[in-house]
Parts: sequence; structure tokens; C-alpha cells
Amino acid sequence: MITQKWQPGARVLVMTAVPVEREAVFRGLRGDQRFDILVAGVGPVAAAVNTAKALATTGYGLVVSAGIGGGFPGQAELGSLVVASEIVAADLGVETPEGFNSMDELGFGPTRIQADAGLVNLLTEALPAAGLPVKTGPVLTVSTVTGTADSAAKLAARVPGATAEAMEGYGVALAARDRGVPVLELRAISNLVGPRDRAAWRVKEALDVLEAAGSVLLEVL
Repeated sequence: MITQKWQPGARVLVMTAVPVEREAVFRGLRGDQRFDILVAGVGPVAAAVNTAKALATTGYGLVVSAGIGGGFPGQAELGSLVVASEIVAADLGVETPEGFNSMDELGFGPTRIQADAGLVNLLTEALPAAGLPVKTGPVLTVSTVTGTADSAAKLAARVPGATAEAMEGYGVALAARDRGVPVLELRAISNLVGPRDRAAWRVKEALDVLEAAGSVLLEVL
């Protein structure tokens, strides 16, 4: 599948997992009519199905998977933003006595989808200019949210440079890839990947950052 090149002014489809993320992005985009912001549902399967439905009915020049997510310690801290350089299905594969093998390694890929490099560069320049800290790197899509230090370490070793994890990006990206539409993933960090500690999560702060990032998207796109 050949992916078309992003054309400024084209319609943009933004997919979020849940309504509170949609509302934050909507506030940031200030109702701009070029953007359709839809709820994809939680997890890669729901995200893929609902993104594919939207792409089948309307012509879009870009798809953005946006929401909050977990940041890998030392890579993306609480309250920061991550723009994916690539979107990785991190737990799609098989376990063997020698370790994990991805679908790519088994010849059934792809489990890595590249984000639009030009737009990634634009965002990673524009977000800091707006006072928003940002990192770029692989963002992992998982079907089970990481809840232990051991699992976090295994994921970080599996995908060197991993910055964040969430549950929808790969599903959104796969639907976009199937239609030849460029894709981005943008995550505001609400918690750190590792031991599950809900008391330490900063969801409201992350949603505020996501809203601010929406305003930057409006300017860049």
C-alpha cells in the first residue's frame, strides 16, 4: 500500500479511546471544521474497526491517534507529550523458550508502522515553542496495560527507545495504512509504565496537556 503525502488543509480524522480524551482534543481544536474527532473505543481491535469505518465514509488526508498514555521512565515523564516516530504492536507475537518473537520476525508482519516523518518533525518543533515538553520515539500499543516493573523492563528491551505505551495506536495506524492515509500518534503522559499505582496517575493534568497540544495541531496542520 502506497501512503499518500500529507497536503496542508486536508481533512483530519482524530481518534481517541474515550470521550474525555475527545473532549480535551475538541477544546484544543476549538471546533475547527477541518477536524473530525471520534471515539474509537479501548484497545487495538475496537480502534481499528472504528477507524476503518470512518475512513470508508469520508476522505481524509491524515489520521491522528490521540489520548493519554503511560511514559517509560527516563524517556517521557508525567505531564509531557510524546509524538510517535513509529507505532508498534508490542505484544503481537509468540512466546518461545528463547524469548518473544514478533509477527515481523515470523514473517507475518508488519507490527511497526511509521508515522509521517515530516509532520513528526513539525510537531516536535512546534510543541516546545508553545511551552510543551515533548519527546519522539516508538510508541507501543499493548492489549494488556503494563503493571509490573518486570513487564516494563521486557517491553523496553524489546523495543529500544520506547517512549510510551497505550492501547489504540496500532489499530488506528493499521486502518490508516490500509487506506494509504498518513498517520500520527500523540500521547500526553498521565502515568509511568511499570508497577500499577493509580494514586500516582495525573489524568487531569495529562488531559490539560492534551488540550494544549490540540491547539498546536490546529496551528501546524
